[in-house]
Order: sequence, then C-alpha cells, then structure tokens
Amino acid sequence: MSDTSSEQVLLVDDNPTNLQVLFKTLEGSGYRLLAARDGESALYTAKRARPALILLDVMMPGMDGFEVCERLKADPDTADIAVIFLSALTDSQSKVHGLAIGGVDYIAKPFQTDEVLARVRTHIKIQRLERALARRNIELEDENQQILNAVDEGIVGLDVEGRVTSMNSQAAALTGWAAGDCIGELFSQLQLFPNDQALNQSFALLCEGGVGLRKEHVSISTRQGRLAPVALNATPRAEGGAVLVLRDISEWLQNQHALEQAREEMDSQRQHLAHIERLSTGGEMAAGIAHEVNQPLTAVTNYARVAQRLLADLPDDRRLKMDEVLGKITIQAERAAAVIQRMRSYVKKPSGGREVLDLNEVLEDVLALAEVDSRVNAISVNMTKTEDLPKIMADEVQLQQVALNLIRNAMESTAKAGQKNPVELSTYQDNGMVCFKVKDFGEGLAPEIEEQLFSPFVTSKEGGMGIGLSVSKSIMQGHGGDIRFVANPDGGAIFSCEFPPHL
Repeated sequence: MSDTSSEQVLLVDDNPTNLQVLFKTLEGSGYRLLAARDGESALYTAKRARPALILLDVMMPGMDGFEVCERLKADPDTADIAVIFLSALTDSQSKVHGLAIGGVDYIAKPFQTDEVLARVRTHIKIQRLERALARRNIELEDENQQILNAVDEGIVGLDVEGRVTSMNSQAAALTGWAAGDCIGELFSQLQLFPNDQALNQSFALLCEGGVGLRKEHVSISTRQGRLAPVALNATPRAEGGAVLVLRDISEWLQNQHALEQAREEMDSQRQHLAHIERLSTGGEMAAGIAHEVNQPLTAVTNYARVAQRLLADLPDDRRLKMDEVLGKITIQAERAAAVIQRMRSYVKKPSGGREVLDLNEVLEDVLALAEVDSRVNAISVNMTKTEDLPKIMADEVQLQQVALNLIRNAMESTAKAGQKNPVELSTYQDNGMVCFKVKDFGEGLAPEIEEQLFSPFVTSKEGGMGIGLSVSKSIMQGHGGDIRFVANPDGGAIFSCEFPPHL
C-alpha cells in the first residue's frame, strides 16, 4: 500500500455536523485532514497547504462552492487541486455545471461513507498519477532538451501556423536569437532569409501542406546582421508543423576552398614539373647538338690552318691580308668550340662525385658561360678575386649551376631596373669558410618574396618557375655550406654562398 501520510484533504462545509461526519468517514484513511467553514477560509487554506483534494460543499452562505472552485482553478498555485462537490442539489444541470468549472466528481447528499471514502481514494490516486506523469513529462522535456543541446546541428520546432515552438542552443548560436525571444513568434518574423522570397514561401508550404525542404548551401542572416552559411533540412511533422535542422558549414566551405587551392597548386606544380622535364630534355638535346656542331667547327679550324700554309706562294700584300682573315676565322672557330665545350660540361648529368676545386677557377669558367647573357642584358660582370683561397671539395657541375643561376638573376634584375651598373662577383674568406658573393643594383625583392625566397615555386620573375634558388640552397647545404640573402643598401640584392674548406 502506498504511503498517504503526506497527502492532505481539505473538508469545506458550513455545517459543523457535516464536517464531523466527514472527519469520522476519513479519519482512519491515512490522510491529513484540514477543515474550513466558508469559501474565504477554503481559499486561504488551499493556497497555504496545497492539499491533494478538496471535498467542497456547494450550498454555503456568501461564496458558494461553485465560485470557490472557479477561483481555485483561476489561480496557478491551486489550479491542479482535485475538487469533489458535495451537495443536496442532485439535478443534472448542477452536476454538469460543477464538472464544467473544474470539479472531478459530484457526490449527492446525504452520502454513504463507503462511497465518499472510495471516491476520495480513487481521485487522490488519479491526482497522484497525474502529478507523477507531469513530473515525468518535465523530466522528459529536460532530457529531450539536453539531447537537442548535445547535437552539433541547430534544431527549430514550428507549429502548423509557422510559429517557433522550440529551439536548441546550437540554433540560438547560429541565428543569434535567444530561444526566449523567439518562441511563440512567427518564424518568418525572424527574417533569417530576408532576400530569398522563394525560400520563405517554401517554409509556408512546409508548415501548411507538409512539403519537405532541403538546401545544401544557403546563407542565413543572423540577428546581428551577419551572414552565416548553413545546410538546411526541413521535415514536416505528422501532427502538423515542422522541424528545421540547421548545420553550420563554414568550416566545410573553408576546407573545400583549401582543397580547391591545393588542387590548383598541384596543377601548377605539375606544369612546373612538366616544364622541368622539357628543360631536361632540352639539355640533353643541347648536349647532342654541341657534340655535332663541335666536329664541323674543328674542321673549319683545320681548313683555315691548311689555307694559311698554302698562302706561301702568294704575293706578300695578298698573303698578309689572307693570313689575317684566316687567323680571325681560326680564332672565332676555336672560341665557338670552347663555348660549346663549356655548354657540354655544364649540361652533363652530375656524376655525384666531388673533387678538390679552386673556387676562383670555377667562377672564371662560369663567367665564360654567362658571356651570352651579359651581351643580351648589356650588363657586365666585374670579378674580384681573393688569392690563395683554400681549396674546396665540391661537385663542379653543381657549383657552376649555383653560381650561374645567381649571376644570371643579378643581370636580369639590373637590366629590368634600367640600371647599367655591372654585377659584382667576389671571392673571400669569412669565419673559416670559403665564400663568393654576387651583388647587383637591380629592383631588389618584395618583403613577401623575401620571407619565402628559398621555398620551391616562389619567384619574383615573370614566367619564372621558382625552383632555381630552392635547388641552389639544397646544393649548398648538401656541400656542408649555405646560401644567404641580404638587401643591397644601394638598391638591389646580395647573395652569398659559403663552403667549408678542404683540409
């Protein structure tokens, strides 16, 4: 048997005898009994004690039982108290009226004690169950709200008229609207989609006609006027109204943008690599051409020398003139053969083997390779050598590649700036390292380029691939040295390379 010791029953009757009979009827039932002899006292006691049930006489002087019941039901603090009317009025109209204003039962006088006790127990049990059900509903609502607040999506509930019935914390964060400010308001009045008339009409059809709605990407206007990208999924409910699910896709859009940039970068790098492949093929072709051209140049030189020997029988004036011309032919042919030989040496695949080298001699060969670029850019190169430099252990082809790249860049930058100052190449020792420096008076480098100067595919030259300095740094670090950049105070750039000396 359930514990009823905490449940109170208020007995209201203006007749003391009737009150006494009711007390005796319920005395052993386990309920706490309260009494009132008029309507005002009944309202006061009910307000303070909050009994589970009131046995209320209808015919009382001043305020009758019907008015007491109406006032109880009008007060939120007492509205849930069960009221059983006791009255000698047994006509149907009185009973219907009593039930209509909030009574749960109607007992005619004179009453049977067993009947009163049975009905009191029944209605208290019903009221106990209703209160337990109400508490459980509140708990379920709290649990549901906790679940809704735990999900990542914003969820908004709408009734059949399109009014907001619920909103979780994520929806409040996405829209900028606090739940307390918009529950009960028309969803359209929130102005989340002020410029999308078609979408607003779709919401009306959703609530009225049960037509679902799905948008992969739409921008909502928050209460603060900020645009926020969301994915929208709206589902109609069987009982009317709808549920809106809003998912923040700003991070997804950022990832998509980053992915698109990565794809573009990959395509760009693929093009760079294809260009490098073409350059590699071009280098192999250049080596083949140099080999083929070298043979006829050798023949030209030999023929010129033979012709010089055959001039002995000619008169002196003509012989001297022809000898001079043939000498010039020989000099130019030998010069062309030397240039081609240097090209063949430069474009050949590095052997990976290193040898002891004189830095000054290597740089002099590089200057000969840069002769064509010097004429094209109309910029000369002045070399200042430090004698008696320690030897270095290096791959000659790779060292030439680094130096030629720096010298060509310096000449191009100087020419582009409209300057005529020669590029300065110098060798020296610094902190025990063997070094060379290339100094130009060109345009210099922008700060954003300086920060990532030696990164792959970073270039300040129009049409450049941005791999020369990156490869040069790798070569220098592979030799135990390094390459550095500083801005030229007089305008332009200064690149320095250092090698450990060969001991």
